[in-house]
Amino acid sequence: MTVVERPQKQLAGKIRIESTLLVETGLHIGGGGETLDIGGLDKPVIRDPLTQQPYLPGSSIKGKLRSILERLHNKPVNRKGSRDTFRYESDDVVDGYTEISQDQFVKFQGARTCPVSRLFGSTGVKCWIPTADVTQETEKVPNTPSKSIPTDGVEHTKVTGRNAPARLIVRDCHLEPTSAEKLKRVDTGLYMTEWKFENGIDRITAAANPRQVERVPAGSAFKFELVYTIENETQVIEDLKNLAIALAILEDDALGGHGSRGYGKIKFQQIQFFYRSLAQYQTIGSSTVDWTAPRITFEDTTALLGSFGNIEQQLLPGGS
Repeated sequence: MTVVERPQKQLAGKIRIESTLLVETGLHIGGGGETLDIGGLDKPVIRDPLTQQPYLPGSSIKGKLRSILERLHNKPVNRKGSRDTFRYESDDVVDGYTEISQDQFVKFQGARTCPVSRLFGSTGVKCWIPTADVTQETEKVPNTPSKSIPTDGVEHTKVTGRNAPARLIVRDCHLEPTSAEKLKRVDTGLYMTEWKFENGIDRITAAANPRQVERVPAGSAFKFELVYTIENETQVIEDLKNLAIALAILEDDALGGHGSRGYGKIKFQQIQFFYRSLAQYQTIGSSTVDWTAPRITFEDTTALLGSFGNIEQQLLPGGS
């Protein structure tokens, strides 16, 4: 019997990033409408089922940040998702090739080093990795001979790719209490949101096709939170730098639907970084550590990018 060593990923600590996400133009992230009423909304926003307040799902924000980083690092499209969507993903933890067809291969960067996959995670599928990188923990695809990939001439073996859990958690964003109180007093005919009436015009007949979109009004403020798991201390600053750039690009892009029509302009304010080392988590019965005090605060993304060097100096001072 062969014993296979599969070590756990290292946990060296956690970094929490908090900010206020300010909506600067009406924002729409859709929720599923259960009924279709005459004259009703065509596109409702997603709401908390308990409070009925609109919120911003972490999945929507995470997907947007990931797509931004894929474009920033010019990652190739190698994976087909649901509903005919295509994206980039690391098929294994080491570099290899995705087999698109019998004679078409797309090179991917392994999740151990890929700046996108190590932040957002990846799901392994059948792929080709260098035979020299095949270990006891790698599951080979039966009855598949090794081959040399034409682009580099290195012998590769087909394997079932290994998963790589995400280092980044993106929380759902809920309304700040003061913002929620203001929205409760707004009279738009909808609870805490607004109608946006639009018309699609037929270019030949000039017939109008009206639709009603529900939006979170401009001026709304949400609590924004990310949690980053420190696994490889040599990659922390690079990962945080990629996140900082992605947040800045998101401000110059749009969150949610219909961004090209002016929806979804946002701004991050008061960006705070918190840090807990593994030793601090293991300190039981001691009140000497203040868990609530940020290590460093930036007024906005401009200040964050302009003074990024301060993060390494002030965020991780000796790990305690």
